[in-house]
Amino acid sequence: MLDLQPAARRSPPSHRRIGLALAGGGPLGAFYEVGTLHAVSESFEGLDLTTLDMYVGVSSGAMIAAGLVNGYDTTDMGVVFIHNASTEHPVRPGLFLRPAFREYGTRIAAIPGLAADIFKQYLRDPGKDWAEAIDPIGRLLPTGLCDNRPFERFLAQMFTGPGRTNDFRELPRSLYIVATELNSGYSVRFGEPGFDHVPISRAIQASTALPGLYPPVPIDGHTYVDGALMRTMNASLLLDEGADFVICINPLVAFDAASVPPRTNGARRDLDLTHGGLPVVLSQTFRAMIQSRMLVGMRTYKQSYPNTDVLLLEPDRGDDEMFFKNVFRYADRKRLAEHAYQRTRRDLLAQADGLEPILARHGIRLRRDRLEDRTRSFGAAVRERARRMQPVTGSLHRALDRLESSLHALR
Repeated sequence: MLDLQPAARRSPPSHRRIGLALAGGGPLGAFYEVGTLHAVSESFEGLDLTTLDMYVGVSSGAMIAAGLVNGYDTTDMGVVFIHNASTEHPVRPGLFLRPAFREYGTRIAAIPGLAADIFKQYLRDPGKDWAEAIDPIGRLLPTGLCDNRPFERFLAQMFTGPGRTNDFRELPRSLYIVATELNSGYSVRFGEPGFDHVPISRAIQASTALPGLYPPVPIDGHTYVDGALMRTMNASLLLDEGADFVICINPLVAFDAASVPPRTNGARRDLDLTHGGLPVVLSQTFRAMIQSRMLVGMRTYKQSYPNTDVLLLEPDRGDDEMFFKNVFRYADRKRLAEHAYQRTRRDLLAQADGLEPILARHGIRLRRDRLEDRTRSFGAAVRERARRMQPVTGSLHRALDRLESSLHALR
């Protein structure tokens, strides 16, 4: 689904200050954003997603934004995270789902002391209700099931090397990563003065620390969790910085069973979400909360920033492919990214007439020919990039690419 919000009033010429705002959405959000951004990058001629002026990311969106500002384009991220085809940065399942053994050990070690406290309280007041007496046992539950430290180390390695950095202060462009300070409930924007000394990989670890899945992340005496708990998009950061054009991507929308197309025989599908059990009900509840906050913010942007063009990309509300898939399966990663890529191409082409004048104001041309080309696929682009990154033949392919680019520039 594509939502165009052109500038409300006749605007002065654009200074081409372009920003990208990426909301969170767990692993599914990352796959959706990579596929969607690839469709944008290949159809928006004159726009390089790795050289925009400013970026803001929350949760999984923080990882994508940090990758782009470090020079990893959408195809590179497809090779690394979706097709697992990178020899330089191999991704293994344990990277995201390794049990938090340290957290488990800490809780187990607390059992004797906690049991002694409960017993002492009972001796002092034998008539005390047992349900009240054993209430402190809740402190034995781990704050997260999985360990997010391997992921942080992996990102630190990705952002180290020629032309890349793990330091906000060394970036040539603005990058903001949003997390929530657990003990106060306030949002913190890593990358701003006072918070730019924190390594980018550590800020992403904090922003992606979904409560229950990953333990909170301690930084400088504070404790941080997922940034999406307080704010969804944070595009206002870029609007306040003077962006002329902001591209926003929100991977999570509430599912609308009534908008799902009927089967080929005309029969409606039974999509009562209660049949999916507690996980599906919780997913729908979380999505509805996230989307409602985001919509409130988007409505204020048009009034508060009337000179800025805003483009919002989201999944369709009746897209059961995005709602019901298990995002941790290897096959689903590739299918979801391809699905997002093709749906985005469809939406861009459907609204091309309204989109073209907005893009033209910022020196960008919409490539309708690429959107109309049904042979294009994200998977094919990733496989071609992976082939060109092979140790033996990759250097030759890259040299030929540079030669072709140079000849094109001379012509």
